[in-house]
Amino acid sequence: MKKGTRAIVLFTISLLLLSLITDAQTKKKKEKNGEFYFSWGYNAEWYTHSSVRVMQSSMGNDYKLKNVSAKDHLGWDMGIFKVPLSIPQYNYRIGWSINKKKNLFFEINFDHTKYILRDQNAHIVGKLNGHQVDTTVAFNEANGFFYYLNNGANFLLFNLVKRYPLYQSSNHNFKLDGFGKAGIGPLVPHVENMLFGVKNDPHFQIGGWNVGTEAALRATFYKTVYLEFCNKLDWASYSGLGINNGTMRQMFGTYEIILNLGFTF
Repeated sequence: MKKGTRAIVLFTISLLLLSLITDAQTKKKKEKNGEFYFSWGYNAEWYTHSSVRVMQSSMGNDYKLKNVSAKDHLGWDMGIFKVPLSIPQYNYRIGWSINKKKNLFFEINFDHTKYILRDQNAHIVGKLNGHQVDTTVAFNEANGFFYYLNNGANFLLFNLVKRYPLYQSSNHNFKLDGFGKAGIGPLVPHVENMLFGVKNDPHFQIGGWNVGTEAALRATFYKTVYLEFCNKLDWASYSGLGINNGTMRQMFGTYEIILNLGFTF
C-alpha cells in the first residue's frame, strides 16, 4: 500500500473512531441527564383520636389524657394574601430522578401541619401528684389547659417515588401523571402547652419519627409548570416532647389533602 493511501486509510479510521467515541459520550451524557422538580403548596388535615402521656417524675406525675381529639388550623382560609406565606399550613417537595427508565425518584417531603387539642372534657388516668387518679377535667385555656403543635407538627419524610404516565398530548404541551410515594423520617415539632395552669417554654425540637404514603395526580403544562393534587396518610410517633419539668409522648394518624404548584426541569 502506498504511503498516501495508507495515510488516507489511517485518517479515515481515526475519524470513524473519534465519531464513535463522541457518539458514545453523547449517549452516556444523555442517559445521565435526569429530572428535578420542586413544589410549594397548602394542606388540610384530619387527625385520629389519641392518648397523650405526661411524665413529670419530680412532681409525682405519670398520667394519660385518654382518647383526646384534635384539629388543624388552616390559616389560608382567612385569605392567602392577608397573611404571610409561612403562616398557613404549607408543604414543599424537592425530588430528582434516580432511575429514569423505571420512573423512580427520591424526594424530600415536608409538611408544616398544625395540631391543636380541642376544648373538651379530657379523661385523665394515672398518677397525679403521687396519687392514682381516674377523673375528667375541662381541657380549655380558661381552666389552665392547652396543647399546641401549632407552629408545626412538622412531618419530614424521605420518600421513594414511582411515576405512572397516564396521558400526553400530541404536541407534548400537556401531560398527566400519577405518582405513588412512601417514606420515613423525623418529626420536628414546635411544642407549646399549659397543664394545670403551668406553661412550658415553647420550642422546636426533634421529637420522634413518622411514616407516610401519598398518592398524587400531576398535570404538567409546557413541560415545566405543574399542578399536583395529593392524598396522604401519615402515622406519627412523638416522644420526648419537652414540657415543664418533664416530657410527653403520643401517637396519631393523619389524613391530608394537598394542592401544590411546582416546576420540573
